[in-house]
Amino acid sequence: MTTYGLWLILFACLYTFGLIAAGHVSRKKANRHTGFFVGGRAFNKWIVAFCITGLFSGSTFISIVELSYLSGVSAIWYGVAETTQILIIAFLIIGPFREKLVVTVSGMIGNRYGRSALGIGGAITAFAFPMWSVATAIAFASAVHVFTGVSLTISIAFTALLLYIYLQAGGMWSIAFTQTINIFLFAAMFVIGIVAFLLNPGIDGLLAYATSNPEMFQFGSVGIQIIVAWFGTFLVNVILAQAAFQMALSCKTPEEGQKGLKIASIFGIPFIVLGTLFGISAAIVVPGSTLGLVALPQYLMEVLPAPLVGLFFLGVWACALGWGAPCQFSGATSLGKDVGSALHPTATSDQLITYTKRSLLILTVLMIVFGMLRTEQSAWWNVLAWTMRNSATFAPVVAVLFWKLATKGAVVSSMVTGFLSGIVWYHLGGWLPNEFYLNIHPVWIGMSANIIILVIVTFIQEKGNIKVNLFSTGAKKGYYAFAFSVLLVLTLIAGFHTIYDLGLLGITLFTIIISLFIAIIILIPESKAEEQPVSRQMSM
Repeated sequence: MTTYGLWLILFACLYTFGLIAAGHVSRKKANRHTGFFVGGRAFNKWIVAFCITGLFSGSTFISIVELSYLSGVSAIWYGVAETTQILIIAFLIIGPFREKLVVTVSGMIGNRYGRSALGIGGAITAFAFPMWSVATAIAFASAVHVFTGVSLTISIAFTALLLYIYLQAGGMWSIAFTQTINIFLFAAMFVIGIVAFLLNPGIDGLLAYATSNPEMFQFGSVGIQIIVAWFGTFLVNVILAQAAFQMALSCKTPEEGQKGLKIASIFGIPFIVLGTLFGISAAIVVPGSTLGLVALPQYLMEVLPAPLVGLFFLGVWACALGWGAPCQFSGATSLGKDVGSALHPTATSDQLITYTKRSLLILTVLMIVFGMLRTEQSAWWNVLAWTMRNSATFAPVVAVLFWKLATKGAVVSSMVTGFLSGIVWYHLGGWLPNEFYLNIHPVWIGMSANIIILVIVTFIQEKGNIKVNLFSTGAKKGYYAFAFSVLLVLTLIAGFHTIYDLGLLGITLFTIIISLFIAIIILIPESKAEEQPVSRQMSM
């Protein structure tokens, strides 16, 4: 083990003890079921801001460092897409979801469509979250491996066990404590990184590199299909971002939650800008690596003394934990609270907390197993997790919010079919992280099937009982949505080869389907037995 590794282990141990202590303090505040799951709905705007910053900006920093090492400044678009998601959640989602007292997305679906939907949605959501957790843990484990020689698998196992120790004590309050502490580590990491940049390569070195490698400073160098995929993924995730909802909806009022999210979007700017700067600096000093997250510690080892390098990567660890902790806890909430309620509908609040704590242990074991299966492929786990969760829950969440006509049978059918469609498509592509069957990302196939089955089964079950809304004031928006879908179809026919070659076929087909879905929601909103509220028309 190198001196750099010794310093990192020392800082990590001190941080570990601090997290465990925070967990014990959190236990006192989590003495009621609402305290455990949503912090007693008592967070202020600053706690929400710290939580969301740790969740999104920490993971974004890790992704941007990797992306900018390989593709340069175009990695900034990943951060712009993530920030757009945060602002949309702040302005459009927090208010309605806070009024519904949402704890989980699967719980929201179950409240409307029954125990079967609750159990299926909760299970799929729960098992997706350890995949996201392990993807970020792999990024941090790369640095630990470089410094200490400890295997990636052991590093991931250590991170997973740490998450379990402090999360099982205080739940959402543990996350609030940890994310607040992480803010200080992030600040220290940024200062140290800026010092490293000024030492080598410095401003002159950066300018010289820009002259010799101009492609690294082109904002479109990563490719239009990748940029579109980033925005598409984050925009779709707006109504499915369960971990973000669980933290933001722990606020005292919707207004506090909105303020916290807006502050978090501002806090995220340094993560985007400096992540890009540090990644490019590593590319200048340590060129030729295929893994930016391995090149970064090698770069810092050449520039800074061991204590500063150890402290910098403690900040990277905080980024990994800032994402992993909410993911593990939110997944455990879906498994313990939602699946537990579906299987045992008479369970008390204390029993549901017990189920959730046990679920944390299950997801911890899964996270370690996932890390052992594909330790070197963080992107693979991200793709699989997005495909599983979004393919099952996207259309049902839209139905909860906007479509009263949807039936329980249709929702359950769409969840199962969407999930299986995405997984089968992934299999047809050979389970590769960056290459997909027919050049279509499996999440677009899964979500498209999710919508189509929901609509078809609903129409079959509600035939003869459908109320059509063709001539009201609100119907005009439905015609606009239908016209947009027709325009996209014509565009697809005219430019099929170009769209296919750019990797945009999947998202184009999904956009056509969701446009038709919007038209159906507006023009065929409910059954004849229900009176159509004006507010539903206006919401679309």
